[in-house]
Amino acid sequence: MDLKDVMAANLRRIRHDRDLTQEELAEMTGLSARYIGSIERARVSASVTILGKIADALAVAPGDLLR
Repeated sequence: MDLKDVMAANLRRIRHDRDLTQEELAEMTGLSARYIGSIERARVSASVTILGKIADALAVAPGDLLR
């Protein structure tokens, strides 16, 4: 499985576990909701900087998004 697909599935799962919308996560990270959606659909590859912002907002280790 491609890492984009792994991150997409984990991001979606963790975001849902925390009852957050894409818009809420976007606000927490300073990213656009459209970009969050693109990551969740595995249409874009997130940089390590973006991975870190998302992990911080979700209070998880960055590696948790890639496992």
